[in-house]
Amino acid sequence: MTSQLRVMSIYEGFFSGGARALHTTVVAGLHTGGTHHHSVLSIYGAMRRETILQRMEEDASYRSLRAVGVEVRPLGRRIGGDTATRRTFSASEVATAFAHAERADIILSLKEQPLRLVNLPGFPRRPVVVCLHRSDPQHQGSALAEFKAAVADGRVAAAICCAESTRSAYEAAGIPTGLLKVIPNGVDLSRFQPVPARHRAALRRSLGVPAKAKVVTLAARYDPMKNVPLFLAAARRYLKREPTGHVLLCGAGMTTANAELCGLLTELFDDEPRRLARLHLLGIRRDMEAVYAASDVVALTSTSGEAAPLCLIEGAMCGAVPVSTDIGDTAIIVAGHGLVTPPEPEAISAAWSEAVRRRAEFTPALLGSRERFSHTRMLASYATVIDAAHRDAGLRVPERL
Repeated sequence: MTSQLRVMSIYEGFFSGGARALHTTVVAGLHTGGTHHHSVLSIYGAMRRETILQRMEEDASYRSLRAVGVEVRPLGRRIGGDTATRRTFSASEVATAFAHAERADIILSLKEQPLRLVNLPGFPRRPVVVCLHRSDPQHQGSALAEFKAAVADGRVAAAICCAESTRSAYEAAGIPTGLLKVIPNGVDLSRFQPVPARHRAALRRSLGVPAKAKVVTLAARYDPMKNVPLFLAAARRYLKREPTGHVLLCGAGMTTANAELCGLLTELFDDEPRRLARLHLLGIRRDMEAVYAASDVVALTSTSGEAAPLCLIEGAMCGAVPVSTDIGDTAIIVAGHGLVTPPEPEAISAAWSEAVRRRAEFTPALLGSRERFSHTRMLASYATVIDAAHRDAGLRVPERL
């Protein structure tokens, strides 16, 4: 154990989302690889996100980490309280965080929000690698200011960007170019893969979808960034155009318990109950590989914030044609095996129909792109950045931003 590099990740909390799923893949993969010993410190033990309370112990990422022996330590912070209380840390929380950090050789911060903990006076001086997963640093509250403070204090050894659009955005926001390293997202190809036609039909039956339906799937949490109203407006047109079309919505908040979502559905489908019956709210799923494999199209209608959406990669690796608005690196991700659309309902719904029609044409390109999106390549790149940050053991001289 003593020869292994001790790496501690800090999460704001455990809740459904692509960034946490991606980082969990990295931590689990490097922990089992033999040269690193990883642990995770979670600031919150539960978080209310996308209309629901999401508890750490019930989260799929938490369970994946524990299954491979990664220690996950809660800071003990409870959800709730006013903004000022959430921004500060109690003496016991500070002591707990400091004690855990003392036992680490290097710190990974999942996004920049946990840097408010790292920036506390007296936090152990360890090289910090910040993992960035969005392309809108100016719209993350105080996170960018915390990031700049950590850089100015010499704490940040590197920042891993999941997309070229992420690097460009943070560079434009004033983060030194030399810190920004791009490592494209990757997925476990043994999990995300196409299935035989017979198995696909069985998956569809389990989802309440006919075997010959033309299935479009949105895998996203219910968040303004995902532009669910735009997706639903396109879905209304798609279901009208395609009599055998079905639409699946998966993710936190994508259930009938979400009053806001139900209001949108009522507004859009009040005069078309039969079409609404072909729209399925599936909520958080632990088997997204099965949902993607049952789909013809994996869709995304975001118009801000996205960098390298994991859903497009996962869906494509399962044989679903990715169709997305042009945001972040999505055009690069879908190039050659998917479609990019303007953010207009009619254009989006027409692209879904085209993607279904051309699915057999896209299949060879989807299969041919698999190694490009392998998580094996991604893990090796993360290890290289982490190891380099540790070798450059003397923290950077504080610099002015």
